[in-house]
Amino acid sequence: MSFLVLDPTNERAPPLGQLAKRPGSLRGKTVGFISNGKEGTKGFFAHLDRLLREEFCVAAVVSRTKSNYSAPADGWIVGEVANWDMVVTGIGD
Repeated sequence: MSFLVLDPTNERAPPLGQLAKRPGSLRGKTVGFISNGKEGTKGFFAHLDRLLREEFCVAAVVSRTKSNYSAPADGWIVGEVANWDMVVTGIGD
C-alpha cells in the first residue's frame, strides 16, 4: 500500500522584511492594541494596559478591535498604526 502526501505550503518564499527598530524605553510612548474581538483578549489586554502604564510609564494605550476576527485589520485601524510607537495584537481563543 502507498500513500500520496500533498504539501499545502506555497513554494514561493515570502518577501523578506526588516525588524522594526526597538525603542530604548517605553516611557512616554504610545502603544496600540489590536484585538480580534474574541472574549479572551479582554482580560489579557486590560492586564497588559496596567503593566505598561504602571511599570513602563507609557504615555497612552490605544485599543482597537477588528470588525471580523478572521480577517486582517480594518483599513482604518491600519491607518492609525503609523501614530503608535508599538503595536500588540492578540488572539482570544
